[in-house]
Amino acid sequence: MKNLKNLSFILAGSLAICLASCSGKEGQNTDNTPSPFATVTEKMTVKVDTLYTQFESPWGMTWLPDGRMLVVERKGEILVFKDDKFTGEKLTGVPEVHEINQAGLLDITIHPNYASNGWIYLAYARPEGEGDVLVISRAKLDGTNLHSLEEIFVCGPEWKGGRHFGSRIVFDNAGYLFFSNGDKGSRPTNAQELDNDHGKIHRIKDDGSIPEDNPFVNTPGANPSIWTYGNRNPQGMIYDKTNDRLWAVEHGPKGGDELNLIEKGKNYGWPVISYGINYDSTILTELTEKEGMEQPVTYWVPSIATCGMTLVTSDKYPAWKGNILVAGLAGQQIARVELDGTKYMGEETLLKDIGRVRQVSQSPDGYIYAITEATGLMIKLIPQGN
Repeated sequence: MKNLKNLSFILAGSLAICLASCSGKEGQNTDNTPSPFATVTEKMTVKVDTLYTQFESPWGMTWLPDGRMLVVERKGEILVFKDDKFTGEKLTGVPEVHEINQAGLLDITIHPNYASNGWIYLAYARPEGEGDVLVISRAKLDGTNLHSLEEIFVCGPEWKGGRHFGSRIVFDNAGYLFFSNGDKGSRPTNAQELDNDHGKIHRIKDDGSIPEDNPFVNTPGANPSIWTYGNRNPQGMIYDKTNDRLWAVEHGPKGGDELNLIEKGKNYGWPVISYGINYDSTILTELTEKEGMEQPVTYWVPSIATCGMTLVTSDKYPAWKGNILVAGLAGQQIARVELDGTKYMGEETLLKDIGRVRQVSQSPDGYIYAITEATGLMIKLIPQGN
């Protein structure tokens, strides 16, 4: 693992030196983090400030009201940052997770009323039976110690292999919690079957109980937490508070990554319809559309391996306001998607080859942050006067 960290640092430094040299900057700061560099995008110039270079496989991040930022590593660690610097602290009391393939500790967020109730929410995989399950838990934080852990939802049935765990958690304006769970890979038809939790986006109350107005509460044999189905592996999700809209991105197979507007009870088609093909380049399905199944707002062919996402609402990025930023793993980029309401208008590739971008988020003070695998970075995008 030490060698992997060294490789990540070398990659991060090399990238920063290359880009910094193009803008007349030095390659490294005195603290050995790569120096900031400016990049000109279609609509604005941003400074890219590298804050950290030692991640292994980061997946999610959130901010506390006291200004601390928490970043989860898939292996089961939660790192603490303050004022854009790693404090050297990691949370204790983190539940044990099973890290295998895409499974492990996958997301973190705080309750909308965190200031009054103190709940932090986690999504992670742990062993059960002969496989693993995706668990949504909540806990409270005292200093750097998590305590009072409660498992509020366990997805079933358990599955072997650790693939397609989805995992994002968001809250809406009414305080309902939405989370995504992938189809588990080896059996894509899970996504079309309402008697299991896989290949779905779920809606629960903040304590894990089921809202009475969920779409399948009264459907015999259906799991009542299901909000949507036919979702392959949604690893990105964001709630638009102003317009009361839920958005998700999901991985296609070979091609066919999707951006979807997530609406109550709808079927998003996997694996019946797809714009992708099998990994061996054979035909997966002849259908790209079918009555009763939703079309994506946009899709990517070839795949950029969509992951985390954020909606730009900050006045700090006026030219990007209302855009969705989508993390790309295989694309090693951030895709800036322009929308007119819910209609796709176009996109721009940002920060090509920065690394496998796992998550991109907007902080409470309005800045955009991203975390990467392989290069192991945390970066901050700082708008420059145009």
